[in-house]
Amino acid sequence: MDINFPLILVILVFASGLVALIDTLVTAKRRRPDEAEPVLVEYSKSFFPVLLIVLVFRSFLVEPFQIPSTSMVPTLKVGDFILVNKFTYGIRLPVIRTKVFDISNPKRGDVMVFFPPHQKRYFIKRVIGLPGDTVRYADNELYINGEKLAVNFIATDTSRLLDANDFCKRARQQYQLFEEVVDGKIHQMRRCSLPIAYPGDRSWVVPADSYFMIGDNRDNSSDSRDWGVVPADNIVGKAFAIWMHWESFSSFPGFSRVGGID
Repeated sequence: MDINFPLILVILVFASGLVALIDTLVTAKRRRPDEAEPVLVEYSKSFFPVLLIVLVFRSFLVEPFQIPSTSMVPTLKVGDFILVNKFTYGIRLPVIRTKVFDISNPKRGDVMVFFPPHQKRYFIKRVIGLPGDTVRYADNELYINGEKLAVNFIATDTSRLLDANDFCKRARQQYQLFEEVVDGKIHQMRRCSLPIAYPGDRSWVVPADSYFMIGDNRDNSSDSRDWGVVPADNIVGKAFAIWMHWESFSSFPGFSRVGGID
C-alpha cells in the first residue's frame, strides 16, 4: 500500500502548529519564568516552520519523484530521480488536489505525472492526445487527428534482450530506438520490431478535460491504451529535470543523467 505522504505532512503541520499556538496563547502564560517548556511544545515549535516550508514547497512549487518502472525508457530509466513542476498546470490544494488558480494546460509532448483513473498512485507518461483529439495506434504507428507522427530510426537497442522473460526476445524480435516528433518537439522512444503488445488498429476520441497518455517504451507501458484517458483533475505536474540516478541501495548514486527532460 502506498503511503499518502501529502496527507501525513498536512497532519504534522496542523498538529505542530496547533500545539505551538495553544502554548503561545495559553499555557506559556501559566508557566513560571524558570520552568522549561514541555518536550512536545519544544519540538512542535522547532519543527512547525520547517514542516510548513516543506509543505508549501512540495505542494505548490516542486516535488521530487523516483522512476519505479521501465515504461518511459529511453527517456527515463528505473532509478532516475526527477523534479516535477507543481504549478505549471495550475495551483492545486494539497491532498484534495482542487485547482484554485489556473495557469496553463498540458501540451502534446509534455512528460506528466498524474493519477490514472483506475489507481490512486502516481504514474508518469507522455501527453499524446489533447481534449477533442482522435488518437489512433495501428501496427506500431501513432496517429493524431489522422496524421502519423514522424519517426526516425536511431539504432537497435539490445539492453533488455538479456532478460530471458522479455516478450520481444521470446518472439525473436529486437527493440528499436527512434526519434519521434510531436508538435515540433523531438524525444526518443522504443518499440519492438513487431507490434506484439498492441497489435491491430485501435482509435480513441479524447473527451473534454481529459488527456491521452502513452509511455515512451511503447510495448512495455500500461497507459491510456489499456485504461483510458486521464481526467484533468488527476494531474499532478510536469516532469522537467533529472537530478540524480540511483537504481538500488546496492549501487552508488550517479549524476551522469542529470539534465532536462525532453
